Amino acid sequence: MSDLLTCAQALAVVQNEMQDRVSPVRVSETVPLGDSLGRVLAQPLAADRDQPPFPRSTRDGFAVRSSDAGTRTILGTIRAGKIWTGPALQQGQAIEIMTGAPLPDGADAVIMIEHVSISESTLHLDTGRTLTAGENVVPRAAEASEGDVLLTQGIRLHAAEIALAASLGYATVEVYLQPRVAILATGDELVDVSQKPATHQIRNSNTHGLATLVRAYGGIPVPFPPVADTREALETAIDQTKDADLLLLSGGVSAGKYDFVEPALLARGGRFFFTGIKMQPGKPVVFGQMPSQYVFGLPGNPISTQVTFLLLVAPLLRALGGEAYPTPHFAQATLAKPVKTKPGLTRFLPAILTPGLDKTTVTLTGWQGSGDLASNARANCYAVIPPDRESLAEGEAITVLLR
Repeated sequence: MSDLLTCAQALAVVQNEMQDRVSPVRVSETVPLGDSLGRVLAQPLAADRDQPPFPRSTRDGFAVRSSDAGTRTILGTIRAGKIWTGPALQQGQAIEIMTGAPLPDGADAVIMIEHVSISESTLHLDTGRTLTAGENVVPRAAEASEGDVLLTQGIRLHAAEIALAASLGYATVEVYLQPRVAILATGDELVDVSQKPATHQIRNSNTHGLATLVRAYGGIPVPFPPVADTREALETAIDQTKDADLLLLSGGVSAGKYDFVEPALLARGGRFFFTGIKMQPGKPVVFGQMPSQYVFGLPGNPISTQVTFLLLVAPLLRALGGEAYPTPHFAQATLAKPVKTKPGLTRFLPAILTPGLDKTTVTLTGWQGSGDLASNARANCYAVIPPDRESLAEGEAITVLLR
């Protein structure tokens, strides 16, 4: 085990590759803004005008001069989408205004409608209420000035970013092409999901699980048929994946008699950055580079495959797709129940994260090892147990790997 990397060291290796050598799939395309969900910007987006383009009321109420004292005569009403076309506001006057409407000339504050009384078109500020300049008003250009870059190249587009792009007038956006990810599951025991397996066989779940994860993290999965446990078959299959930007293999990375991933990759010009991590599940994971692509050899047990994908593959895949400095999705939570484990390895155990306003808790699902797909499906995260702990008490704060 002394030759294995720690999880922190392995993450640093992947991060160094992303920073020093990984460049995104450089070809980009223009897509309608409505089709850009989950894509990565290949261009910066700038404000085409001041944001907001006028002093904007943040409340329904009355636009006034804050220095006035006493009553004010109401001149009229401004609603959102309209401007005041009358004379500039003078001392002792007020104009009713709706949320989002532009402040009229001469006004510098808005009194909330809840804080006034009205009688015969005369406005009275409630006793004890005060008003200062700028109250309930967003000044012009407070959010951005014309020309300011508000979304940078390398940002992944979700609802908040798409809404901002729409407000800036971008009906289309330039995004990076999504990286293509070849998926090769290995093992004589694998059969297609449509087949009834014999006693000694299992259905090929890893190809489907990995394809789903690849889509979720911005790639295009390119699944291949399962590969038999011979070096010749594996080398032939690897040759067929050369057009992909990333190659994922599952199975065949341990030290067994029929584990041929490492020698097959070496025979096809590969080199390795690491060949194992002090973690469970996922200890035999391999990361390297082929002449035309990066490659991960993931352990064949399904939970190992998914944990190592989230921890190591997902950040690299996001970087290949143009995302700037991606990292695994970690969070902090409080243990709902005590945990006992063996020291020596960083353990990623299927768990249920229960968010709350005051406290977020995490509870292990219980599992029968890294092939327990049912336990994995009950979980929504993985509890990360440090390698130097034999037990953790209820109420302790721990890290969780989100998925």
